[in-house]
Amino acid sequence: METQVFLSNQIKEAAEQLRKGHIVAFPTETVFGLGAIATDEQAVSRVFAVKGRPKDNPLIVHVSSIEQVQSYVESISPMAQQLMDAFWPGPLTIVFPQKKGVLAPSVTPDKDTVAIRMPNQAETLRLIEATGIPLVGPSANKSGKPSPTAVAHVLHDFDGVIAGVLAPEQSLLAVGVESTVVMPLDDQVYILRPGAVTLPMIKALGMTVSEKSASEQLSDSTLMSPGVKYTHYSPAQSVEVLVTNDSTHFIDYIDKVTGKIGVLAQENILADIQTHPNVVAVHSYGKKEDLHSATQQLYAGLRALEATGCELIVAQGFIDTPASHALMNRLTKAADRVHCFN
Repeated sequence: METQVFLSNQIKEAAEQLRKGHIVAFPTETVFGLGAIATDEQAVSRVFAVKGRPKDNPLIVHVSSIEQVQSYVESISPMAQQLMDAFWPGPLTIVFPQKKGVLAPSVTPDKDTVAIRMPNQAETLRLIEATGIPLVGPSANKSGKPSPTAVAHVLHDFDGVIAGVLAPEQSLLAVGVESTVVMPLDDQVYILRPGAVTLPMIKALGMTVSEKSASEQLSDSTLMSPGVKYTHYSPAQSVEVLVTNDSTHFIDYIDKVTGKIGVLAQENILADIQTHPNVVAVHSYGKKEDLHSATQQLYAGLRALEATGCELIVAQGFIDTPASHALMNRLTKAADRVHCFN
């Protein structure tokens, strides 16, 4: 099968492939999703198969409007409605009570809930509208590997395997890490996966908000985000994270390790270490203190350094704040060890 790159003027053709039961990857503002019609069990099963995703790992459903949600959920609570009104379209996934017998069974294996979001990406909203049915969209990478934020990343993993990929206008997606996942429950909002919609942003709506760790979710399966059971985001090489903004910490650390080193860090760090004899490749997060750029570049950087043949990736980490929280959540999961110098 030849994987076609669909441009914005070919959305009808991409939708036709989806209606035939094929897989078409699509961009969002967060990462690319591996798209299939959410009511087609055979198509959804193929998503699990080509991705290598465990069958007990539920999928997020992507809609093109708030009104579309009503066909797939039992009820919309006032809190859920307020969250949709405030953050959709955008990088927020909301867990709803599921309307039974509508979605393909594999979308929500043995679950009474379904996770839904409306992405803030013009081409993909048009794709869902043209298809006429919501789409599942787990990240369009092989399971466990860094998520894709560019068309080339999708083709690296699935060229010749899926029917197509819809190309956005921008070369790299705006956010760069997966959506925030929340569950409104009992007058509270639980954050199950952090993302660009932060706890303070939700709290500003007047809601009581708390974040559930992975271990808390694993001990209570009624509160569980897609993907929490499994390792994620890891390149082939080991990843060591140094939480520091001081290049001397990088130099001291690299002096002590052997082998070819790839470094993922902000420009001020790279300026001081990229000529180190052990450093064979670098990728920039962007300018110092630009956490938006660092988050956007995280997966692209891990993928780029993985492809260089370096033997170890040393990545800059950041003190945990609302602005860095999603980045550090993903980077920590990709890492073998985290070293804090601050």
